[in-house]
Amino acid sequence: MGKKVGAVYKGEKNSQFCIWAPKAESVEVLIKDKQKPLPLTKDAKGYWSGDFTEIAPGTLYKFRIDNETFPDPASLAQPEGVHSWSQLVDHHSFNWQDAAWKGRKLSEMVIYELHVGTFTPQGTFEAIIEKLDHLEELGVNTIELMPVSQFPGNRNWGYDGVYPFAAQDSYGGMEGLKKLINACHSRNFSVLLDVVYNHLGPEGNYISQYGPYFTEKYHTPWGSAINFDDAYSDQVRHHFLQNALMWLEDFHFDGLRLDAVHEIIDRGARHFLKELSEKTDELEQRTGKKYCLIAESDLNDSRLVTSYEKGGYGLEGQWVDDFHHAVHTVLTGEDAGYYSDYGKMEYLAKTFTQAFIYDGIYSPFRKRSIGNSPQGIEPSQFVVCIQNHDQVGNRLLGERLSELVTFEKNKLAAGIMLSSPYVPMLFMGEEFGEKNRFQYFISHGDPNLVKAVQEGRKREFSYFFQSHSDTEFPDPQSENTFKNSKLNWNFKKDDHQNTLFQYYKELLKLKKQGAFDLFRHESLSTEADEASKVLKVSASNGNNTLTGIYNFGKEPFSAEISEEKNIRVIISSSATKWGGKKAENEVQKGGRIQVLPEAMLIFSY
Repeated sequence: MGKKVGAVYKGEKNSQFCIWAPKAESVEVLIKDKQKPLPLTKDAKGYWSGDFTEIAPGTLYKFRIDNETFPDPASLAQPEGVHSWSQLVDHHSFNWQDAAWKGRKLSEMVIYELHVGTFTPQGTFEAIIEKLDHLEELGVNTIELMPVSQFPGNRNWGYDGVYPFAAQDSYGGMEGLKKLINACHSRNFSVLLDVVYNHLGPEGNYISQYGPYFTEKYHTPWGSAINFDDAYSDQVRHHFLQNALMWLEDFHFDGLRLDAVHEIIDRGARHFLKELSEKTDELEQRTGKKYCLIAESDLNDSRLVTSYEKGGYGLEGQWVDDFHHAVHTVLTGEDAGYYSDYGKMEYLAKTFTQAFIYDGIYSPFRKRSIGNSPQGIEPSQFVVCIQNHDQVGNRLLGERLSELVTFEKNKLAAGIMLSSPYVPMLFMGEEFGEKNRFQYFISHGDPNLVKAVQEGRKREFSYFFQSHSDTEFPDPQSENTFKNSKLNWNFKKDDHQNTLFQYYKELLKLKKQGAFDLFRHESLSTEADEASKVLKVSASNGNNTLTGIYNFGKEPFSAEISEEKNIRVIISSSATKWGGKKAENEVQKGGRIQVLPEAMLIFSY
């Protein structure tokens, strides 16, 4: 590992400044309101560093490299925005009260993804604390924050962050974030952070002024790739490894969600992700705390979660887009873009049993084979959802599932996700059928960049405007687009929304009690009928049999069950208590089971 980059406060007004600039002839620290610059000394690997006295937390500074001045790319705080001074802060001044907290395994998590700016009216870290009662009542135990690294302005999803070490100032900065995590741990909530190691945002990104952090060997959808395997890559890797470990150790996060790892391009013998996993294991040994790394990838590559011993990268989990796409297309009938690869009941059955649909088979949309076998991977290493920020927000209008399908289908979708063998993830507001859309928003300061984003979105959705010419384009730069994406917390005044919330609570209570655990048994089998749109899943351990019937069709589905069997209904989405039309007892005389259209029934015997 290289030196610790950035500005480090050591106490008693002693501070160390360090930056990697291998091609620079001179580097100095400029302190705001002080005339005399502080010179740094270069070592053999291109790190410039120096220790200084009489510099206290709160000091604003920049680096001057060969007579050009820039903010610190490893800044811990940018109180005046992405183009202005960096700020020295003291990581050790916070009074942590979570010493007894040791984390939890991914297999035990029920994840709730949220965007800090739109989750509450205030849009801050500390405001989330006020909603922990709601999350506790719901039954989730893990919060996943969308990226919080400093971005331009105060409205952004977070994927345009340009200071990976700095917590967004408009959210409450370092102090507010630590207060949130401290409060979460005191309430038995784990906290995950979405981090972006495949690109940096386009505005306020000065890191290339310091050194070859990017390479022209590869390109990503955002431009040149981050340099993980070209000349000078050792120090670049160190920069991002240090960042990951900072979030875990200094901020007490319980794990990281790694954005689009298929765009982290590293063809070296020791992949960056494997090195990150190894460093995280070392941190576990040092702290005695459990951490988890979860990858987002569209490659369906089981190596991500395969152990080191078997040639994998050793991450604990990964998102499974196939599950979302299979459920979404059967529910909605949508077939545009990548959804054209789904829509079959047999695919829904496949993803329920082995996560990956595309496990090496040909993808008509991509026009090539995708994925490999997930055999040997535990179900608890896969994270599934029926909504997330991408699948909602990357629709032109940002419609949530509750707007696209009926109330009954909404309950059916929740049921199949929460009864599946995998780790579930909810997207904020889905538990009460949030009516406000979640749209794409920015607050860039560069007019040319704003125009480029606006025009890019219009091009991306040109097919939509051809058939919806009267639809108003939601302007990403407009503050109203951001405000309209905030959650409405008055859901308990709406009967349907409150019923859905109670239904989610019941499903999560059953999951916590282990009611669906048998679906993780090796005996799990499925039957999918394309004509009736019915999926039946069943598993048995010799003593008990657990069966789920998921009816996505328009007609009731009936099945015969032996009268000798002592059938126990675990949950029926069409029960009257959940706003449905059926009595609680779904078992008719003669051992006949009936499942209404757009409904789910899970029972055991």
